[in-house]
Amino acid sequence: MFAVLTVIRKPFTRLFVVFAALWLAACQPVSLSDTGGAPTKPGAPITVALLVPHGAASPQEQQLARDLESAARLAVSDLAGVKIDLRVYGTAGQPAQAQTAALNAVADGARIIVGPLHAESANAVAVAVANKNVNVLAFSNNPTIAGGNLFILGQTFQTTANRLASFATRQGKSRIMAVHSNNLAGQLGRAAIEQAVRDNGATLAGSIGYEFSQQGVVSAVPAIRTAAETNAADAIFMTANTAGALPLFSQMLPESGLGPDRLQYIGLARWDTPRQTLDLPGVQGGWFALPDPQRTAQFNNRFQAANGTAPHPIAGLAYDGIAAIGALAKSNQREALGRNALTQPAGFQGVNGVFRLRADGSNERGLAVATIRNKQVVILSPAPQSFGGAGF
Repeated sequence: MFAVLTVIRKPFTRLFVVFAALWLAACQPVSLSDTGGAPTKPGAPITVALLVPHGAASPQEQQLARDLESAARLAVSDLAGVKIDLRVYGTAGQPAQAQTAALNAVADGARIIVGPLHAESANAVAVAVANKNVNVLAFSNNPTIAGGNLFILGQTFQTTANRLASFATRQGKSRIMAVHSNNLAGQLGRAAIEQAVRDNGATLAGSIGYEFSQQGVVSAVPAIRTAAETNAADAIFMTANTAGALPLFSQMLPESGLGPDRLQYIGLARWDTPRQTLDLPGVQGGWFALPDPQRTAQFNNRFQAANGTAPHPIAGLAYDGIAAIGALAKSNQREALGRNALTQPAGFQGVNGVFRLRADGSNERGLAVATIRNKQVVILSPAPQSFGGAGF
């Protein structure tokens, strides 16, 4: 996984911003016949390997590993009409250990792998099992590792950028500027924003990068103002999140004459987490994307009832992976876990929104568009309920 930014101004808690599902079902699956993926025996239990960072050095990552496993077991218990033999392997958050765990899992009969967490580990796992006809559903949101037998489950920058750019153009915004950090995550975010602006028929009104530091943000503000005025920008699409540059930008851009009364602010990250973000004057009226709040709350409540604690924000990805496998297994097709099945165009329906895996290994997820009014989150456009409908 990667986050957009780290702390540069205030000690906000970092949150991984992806969402959870309560249940999934296959949405009108298309033909499942193909040759990618280990074959399954119709009606027989399916052995699924779950790779999570048990044994990691960080207490936070150890807790995340427990939440991922709990969410996966919750998904198994919810399945009807199909049996999943779930086997859990610890990776310690290390690529070498993840690769060993994957090879052991395949030797134990695993037909598909869910996890691991980190992009480097996911890549190592996919390479290790590629010649064994086993697909990998990793928890990463980094599209640069996706492809072949590796699929990512995490919400991608491209999905978020597409949703927001589409909404923005429908609201009459046609000249959108990108503002991004000059690190890896910022560059990936910039590419997603620029692609989304082009794909939705708008004009890219400049693309301004900044060094990933407080001074870097301060130094970038005059350049942002000059580019916005020169290119007649009517919106600023930022990669910044609350744990990074957003608090500083939300103060300094209005002070420079580029307030939200003049340009529409759009955020690639969620602006409702942590809760303190809603108090920032500069984010009032800004647009950002998020999963269906009611469906996310359903999963959170269910998880807490079963485990006594609230889930980590990405724990639901483990539920997604297991439940999608269960939904496909109900087809009783020999190639139920192959590429054609995993990438069926209709995708999967989850309590917090639809999602589908793409042939390139990335994914698309249904998101709502929200704003902040009077320090409260207000939904402007609800999450789509199917692919091809409003919001896609």
